[in-house]
Parts: sequence; C-alpha cells; structure tokens
Amino acid sequence: EVINTNLKSAFNLTKAVIKPMLKARSGSIINMSSVVGVKGNAGQANYAASKAGLIGFTKSIAAELGSRNIRCNAIAPGFIETEMTDVLDPAVVDQWRNAIPLKRGGKPEDVANATVFLASDMSAYITGQTLHVCGGMLM
Repeated sequence: EVINTNLKSAFNLTKAVIKPMLKARSGSIINMSSVVGVKGNAGQANYAASKAGLIGFTKSIAAELGSRNIRCNAIAPGFIETEMTDVLDPAVVDQWRNAIPLKRGGKPEDVANATVFLASDMSAYITGQTLHVCGGMLM
C-alpha cells in the first residue's frame, strides 16, 4: 500500500501529464520524496524504499524528458510541523528540533516555497535534483 501511494501514484500521474507537456515542449514535474528516502529510518523500510524509489524515478524522467524541455525534480522534506506532528510527545519534538542545525521544525510554507521555486522559470536550468527542505538535517 505504501509503495502504491508514494511511488505508483507518481508514475501514473507523470504518465498522464507527459502528453500535454510534450506537445507544449515545456513542463516541470515535481515529486514529493522525504529525507527518509535519502538516509533511511529504522522501522520505516517500506516508506524509505518508496521515497528512495521516487528519487530514482525523478532522475530517470529528468534524463528521458530533458531534451524536450521538461524538467523533473524532487523535494525531500525533513521534520515539518503539522497537525500530524502536534500529537507527538513534546519531548520527542524537542529532540527532533535540537538535532536540526536550524533548531526548529519546518513549516508547510517552507515546502510550498520550494515547490513554487521548482515550478517557476527561476529554476529553468535545474532538473534531476532533490531539494532537501530539512533545516540542515541531512548535512
């Protein structure tokens, strides 16, 4: 189920958007990975594999479609504070924050801003890359 949600869905969506992008000879595909897909995490092998697979998929699509002016990149968020993290033990959240060089969790807006950048012409010469939005967690 995790692989279907995180990897197969990206494959199917990419397949659906390629035709109009090829016709326009332009496009930007942005996949949502995770720092867990880069570094792994105990107890999350299926999630890590799906997100790592998404990074490989991103690079492959970038290589295949680059000559058609279609870019493909991934974003790998780290610890992003949301309603989902609000239910965590505050001591655990503090441990996460203290382990991050910026000493805080990210905001959904941090991920949104990275997405807007990769979708815009400001990133016209960027493809096949994974942008880590993680406060330095992966340094």
